[in-house]
Amino acid sequence: MHGPPIVRYCTTADGVRIAFEQVGHGPPIVKSANWMSHLDEDRDSPLWRHWLKLLSDGRQLTRFDGRGFGLSEREPPVLSFEGLVGDLAAVVDAAGLSRLPILGFCHGGPLAIAYAARHPDRVSALVLCGTYAQGRAVRNPTPQDAAERQLLLNLIELGWGQDSPAYRQVFATRAMPEAPAEALASYCAIQRASATPDQAQRLTRLFWDIDVSNLLGQLRCPVLVLHARRDDLVPFSQGQLLAQRIDGARFVPLDSANHDLQADEPAWPVLVDAVQTFLAEHGGLPAPRDGRDLAALTPREREVLEQIARGLDNEEIAAALFMSEKTVRNHVSAIFAKLDVTSRGRLIVWARDAGLGRQPPG
Repeated sequence: MHGPPIVRYCTTADGVRIAFEQVGHGPPIVKSANWMSHLDEDRDSPLWRHWLKLLSDGRQLTRFDGRGFGLSEREPPVLSFEGLVGDLAAVVDAAGLSRLPILGFCHGGPLAIAYAARHPDRVSALVLCGTYAQGRAVRNPTPQDAAERQLLLNLIELGWGQDSPAYRQVFATRAMPEAPAEALASYCAIQRASATPDQAQRLTRLFWDIDVSNLLGQLRCPVLVLHARRDDLVPFSQGQLLAQRIDGARFVPLDSANHDLQADEPAWPVLVDAVQTFLAEHGGLPAPRDGRDLAALTPREREVLEQIARGLDNEEIAAALFMSEKTVRNHVSAIFAKLDVTSRGRLIVWARDAGLGRQPPG
């Protein structure tokens, strides 16, 4: 991440104060608010620091605490699914974003889906990770599951605010059965900091009752779905449901039992590669890490650089772009000067790192 984080506030259409921050530089990406978040606590947590690094590497990441959570208004007058979608809308507007990809993790997924269905002109792509279309009470309305849900609500009421993490550990171990002790402790700490016991209960009930399955067929943007195969918190079948009902969705199963993927497990680099590739195709090119900026180039110079990154020589570029070789040489010279590179080989490496040249020539 780049520069110190600055927490800002915006006001939703129904008057709720929402905390958000922006870090990094480059094309935008927004992380929708998920259950149990706290901007300050999440920043250096082993649960989220690898995620924040991934999302802010070459991009400007906007993230926020939804109503009832973290640094946002803790006891809003309205706590509803529509209100939570309104939080996302307010942050996008306050951040001045016109078109953007959104990451929806866990309970943030349905919020991102609803926003994208209602604002197809604003959302360029969706990354849906470990999330669902149908909340727990919707997908499993059996008496047995209802009894288990009530037990979990009782655990929140009895132990959420206590110093002992024993009650909160129930949620942590279910979310990350293969995580180390440090991650489990962090999970418990964020739980306690993120919401009051009463708000945690209300939000939990709210998320269990969500159903956005009727919106899946309305999505018009590219969608990447990632889901851990042995996720006990949100079943793998929900990831499959998303992929099946969203036209053209790309589905990446992850070999893990952790709902909250850890940075040192084998599934994490699989996720990183899938997300980076998807965003390079559909989320705008990331900002180069060395300070060079593709925005310095004209549209025609960008076209020439794309062909260079694909490995074409000047003669081949001239044929592909219907210009003379002399014109190509002039563009190449201008690109070298603007990007401060001295060899074609280094230019190719840099351009490919920036996301160009992914399609083979021909």
